[in-house]
Amino acid sequence: MTNQGYGQPPIYQQTSTMAVISLISGIASFFLLPLLGAILAIILGYSAKKEIAQSGGAVTGEGLARWGLILGWVNIGLSLIGICLGILLVAGVITLPFCFIPFANGFN
Repeated sequence: MTNQGYGQPPIYQQTSTMAVISLISGIASFFLLPLLGAILAIILGYSAKKEIAQSGGAVTGEGLARWGLILGWVNIGLSLIGICLGILLVAGVITLPFCFIPFANGFN
C-alpha cells in the first residue's frame, strides 16, 4: 500500500488558463480593448481564483488572476473618470485648459 498523504498537493501542477487569459485581457484593456478587455479580465480573474481554490493545489496561477483583476478594475475606474470628464466637457461645465486651446480647432 502506498501512503498518499492526504492534504499534500499533487505531484504535477498546471497553471490556470483562465488566469493567464485574465492577465492578458487586463493588459490588452489599456491598449486594444478598453472596456471589453477590462470586463473580460475581471470575469475571468474571479473564475480563475475560484478554480484555483477548488483544485486542492493541482492548479496554480493565483498571482496571474490577481493581477488580471487589478488591471481590469483600474481600467474600469479610469474609463469611468474619462467618461465623466467627457460629459462635463460636452455639457460646458468644464473647459479645456489654456494650453490645449491651439489644438482644439484642428491645427488651423
